[in-house]
Amino acid sequence: MESTLGSDLARLVRVWRALIDHRLKPLALTQTHWVTLHNINRLPPEQSQIQLAKAIGIEQPSLVRTLDQLEEKGLITRHTCANDRRAKRIKLTEAADPIIREVDSVITSTRSEILSGITADEVQLLVGLIGKLEQNITELQNKQ
Repeated sequence: MESTLGSDLARLVRVWRALIDHRLKPLALTQTHWVTLHNINRLPPEQSQIQLAKAIGIEQPSLVRTLDQLEEKGLITRHTCANDRRAKRIKLTEAADPIIREVDSVITSTRSEILSGITADEVQLLVGLIGKLEQNITELQNKQ
């Protein structure tokens, strides 16, 4: 029987995000919005759009529409980088602060609930294995 590890991991991410998405419904944020806000918040200040896209794991053109929507909502600002006029730096606004706090709270509490019954050592082992898988994939991509 063929391993379904890739499908299992993809499904796990999908249902995990769907659960968080459901819990964040009152904020009227799409999954793309809260994932983007969460990543902006956890990265060093004023990341470029390129760096943010890499952190999220999407292409930059896909990110631009989301950033446009977040800017329209007054949750982020973008300004041109002094060193590279083509690059845009992203910054959260004060209006985003309470939303970020709620998003982080929901993500943290959901993670704790999902990991209940799993020891810290088991979590570390899983994180290490996922890191090895990612490294192997990156090496394979670089060979092509």
